Amino acid sequence: MSPLSLFFAIYVKFFFILSPFFVLSVFLSLTKEMSRPAMGKLALRTTVAILIASFVLFFFGEGIFKVLGITIDSFRIGAGALLFLSAVSLIQDKKIMIGDEVGDPAVVPLAIPVTVGPATTGMLLVMGAETKELVEMVVSLSALFGAVVSTGILLYLGSYLEQLIGKIGISILTKLTGLFLAALSAEIIFTGVKNSLTL
Repeated sequence: MSPLSLFFAIYVKFFFILSPFFVLSVFLSLTKEMSRPAMGKLALRTTVAILIASFVLFFFGEGIFKVLGITIDSFRIGAGALLFLSAVSLIQDKKIMIGDEVGDPAVVPLAIPVTVGPATTGMLLVMGAETKELVEMVVSLSALFGAVVSTGILLYLGSYLEQLIGKIGISILTKLTGLFLAALSAEIIFTGVKNSLTL
């Protein structure tokens, strides 16, 4: 696979794992009383927070597995199961409860746990730990950066997108994201099971 094809394949995975349309719906509910300039500033801070959290998890995956003595395939199965549950929640369009947060909402709840929740954390740890070669590492990091920036652009343009496609349109895109994640989670679980059985 060429670097460009690899980049696109990994970018698509990261983009859907971040569940950007679900994040957008939460972002819009949090910022309904904000002006557009304030929404834009919050979107930028949220993007930076997601980027930092994602890169930290991606880089420290292998070390965490070694310290805990967990095989990557065992964690792959667990992360796949969490991703499937996350996919079901998106398809069912479940709402999350948002309380009065203390501090910057860009970090909590928008970056963590809305964007980088348990399922996303597990997937970032697994994908970071299984990336060994330098070229693959560079491509994966570039794809992760691109996926986070794409999510940030969606948030930045959130009010315009809501006017363009409406809340129903965003809900439909969220459900489609859930369907993709369900298929991805099945592939991840099957890979983990297959690798565990062939050891």
